[in-house]
Amino acid sequence: MAIVVMKFGGTSVANVERIRNVARHVKREVDAGNGVAVVVSAMAGATNQLVAWVREASLLHDSREYDAIVASGEQVTAGLLAIVLQSMGVPARSWQGWQIPILTDKAHGAARIMDVPGDKLRERIDAGEVAVITGFQGIEPEHNRIATLGRGGSDTSAVAVAVALKADICDIYTDVDGVYTTDPRIVPKARRLSKISYEEMLEMASLGSKVLQTRSVELAMVHRVRTRVLSSFVAPDAMPPVRPGEQTDIGTIVCDEDEIVEQQVVSGIAYAKDEAKVTILKVADKPGIAARVFGPLAEANINVDMIVQNLSADGRHTDMTFTVQASELPRALQVLKSARDDIGYFDLNSSADVVKVSVIGIGMRSHAGVAASMFKALADKGINILAISTSEIKISVLIDAAYAELAVRTLHSLYGLDAE
Repeated sequence: MAIVVMKFGGTSVANVERIRNVARHVKREVDAGNGVAVVVSAMAGATNQLVAWVREASLLHDSREYDAIVASGEQVTAGLLAIVLQSMGVPARSWQGWQIPILTDKAHGAARIMDVPGDKLRERIDAGEVAVITGFQGIEPEHNRIATLGRGGSDTSAVAVAVALKADICDIYTDVDGVYTTDPRIVPKARRLSKISYEEMLEMASLGSKVLQTRSVELAMVHRVRTRVLSSFVAPDAMPPVRPGEQTDIGTIVCDEDEIVEQQVVSGIAYAKDEAKVTILKVADKPGIAARVFGPLAEANINVDMIVQNLSADGRHTDMTFTVQASELPRALQVLKSARDDIGYFDLNSSADVVKVSVIGIGMRSHAGVAASMFKALADKGINILAISTSEIKISVLIDAAYAELAVRTLHSLYGLDAE
């Protein structure tokens, strides 16, 4: 018997008919003799409605009560799926996060999972019962309050449950049939990857790919949880059940890079539209000035990504350009304006009309010239690079938003990712 954790997102459980389809996927694994835990999100649109009601009640609200309200969406889904499974003759019960318990820290609205004791769950699963678990939520034990994990948190819930159960695989069912080399809506020739390394998936998730939540990939990588991305809209009887030790060519497996026999130099192209550029003009070129700029931003919990610093012609001043999330731009500007006297800059410019485009691949570690070919290809298309950042397995450039699709298509072809 394999232990399988199955996670279904909001579009997969958008109505009762789709929940019946999810139940058929679950029954396929049960009929194969597998032990199953299912993690579910709220029905599509439910969380947005709950958040809207909270904000209508009061823009300034208690984050603990916010969590109590928005967590109810997943509870509805879990109960409905358990009922449908029972009607199909499959023993099942719903579990809320606090009943397991999924223990979190005190950061309500963006809590991090601290521990998941899996003994009770494993006992019921071994007895043949399907555990239907509310995603996105746990309990903060000091005050015994529900805590939610932030948007996309059900992915993290699923991986955490898989760790607790020592599951053979964690299947993440979405509205796409795997991880692609880039967004197929922009590049129709994008290919589904049969396997991708944890490191590559982490970069893609953090750089704009919406398939998996970043924290879920981090957790899977730390605990080496084999994770698979699948489509819930494929007919349940068209998919083989999980068999211990067997692999299928369905979906995309997120795994150790050692499992990937043929490693391409570049595995994928990601892009993020939610970027904003901030430029601080003419600050003194002296030790400590960067700390004066980025210290207040850090204190305000504003993440800074790409940073470029240019020395001015007089040799005494410098210009600094960096990026933040577009939603954080107003706060970032306010923080910098408040700190103007301490920083001592001449002027402050910003733009949200930018896009970050990234090439990602573990093969870049052992191949030279990836960056040079990228910059030349963009230059040939007349695309100006505003900022650059790199890591061992990725290169990101900031460009004008108008050139986003052209850049993605150009780079996808450049690195041989187009399907035959």
